Amino acid sequence: MNSKMKAPLEGIITPLVTPLTDDDTLDLEGLERLVEHLIAGGVHALFVLGTTGESQSLSYGLRAEMIRQTCRLAKGRLPVLAGISDTSIVESVKLARVAVENGADAAVSTTPYYFATGQPELIEFYGHLVPQLPLPLFLYNMPSHTKVSFAPDTVRRIAEDPKVIGFKDSSANAVYFQSVMFAMKDRPDFSMLVGPEEITGECVLMGGHGGVNGGANMFPELYVSLYNAAKRADLKELHRLQQQVMQISATIYTVGHHPSSYLKGLKCALSLLGLCDDYLAAPFHKFEQPEREKIRKALLALNPALKLRP
Repeated sequence: MNSKMKAPLEGIITPLVTPLTDDDTLDLEGLERLVEHLIAGGVHALFVLGTTGESQSLSYGLRAEMIRQTCRLAKGRLPVLAGISDTSIVESVKLARVAVENGADAAVSTTPYYFATGQPELIEFYGHLVPQLPLPLFLYNMPSHTKVSFAPDTVRRIAEDPKVIGFKDSSANAVYFQSVMFAMKDRPDFSMLVGPEEITGECVLMGGHGGVNGGANMFPELYVSLYNAAKRADLKELHRLQQQVMQISATIYTVGHHPSSYLKGLKCALSLLGLCDDYLAAPFHKFEQPEREKIRKALLALNPALKLRP
């Protein structure tokens, strides 16, 4: 494992937005501003090509370019995790090779999607994939998008291979998260990370290692402070910060009527903050002016001192 990534990985791991200017072109200036913004905000690692990074909407060439450019901009200052999720093991391994060649620290993989896999098939899939990877691997549970959830015992079985070093859960099911953590109690080096930022604080209080929180793209200091408050069990401060996280969840992520509203709202906010373009890869489109004004009002309600773009 790369020396700059400790085991278990802890803290706020930002699932990096993929800044775009069209369906197959990175907004490189925006990506640089975003990476510098996150590092200055104190996040503990970057996760490229996750759900927030629109990975499945991007060409393989663009996915590889996003890994290369993020590693180049990070300059080894913090760990970089690269998403390699795919229905094809061959394509996953190709992306993992790009990642290791450019200095990434670990790979991240969801369950294969489209044909739903059974738990024995998941164990077989990772038994085939993991030995081919040149990097350690985080398992990524995203049942709302992949239709399949890792059973806790399946996680334990897959993680018998020491190259499997952590788990990111985006099920939003805190009981399930605790069940996986209990199944992995004999692996103190195994990182347990939660996706939904609304429950990051409570999961860290209960022994989780951190959050992979999309809102950290906008306000990294807030999420790092939330993690630190939970880590030291400062319940008063944690409650105060949780209210801000819930305000973001209830406003910026809920403009619109479709599951894509989270990503549209996040990218729109980043555009208003002057960090990167708000172009979304097809089949989705950025917010129009009426929705943009709602996001503007939501940001100013969070902090009236923010200097926002038109």
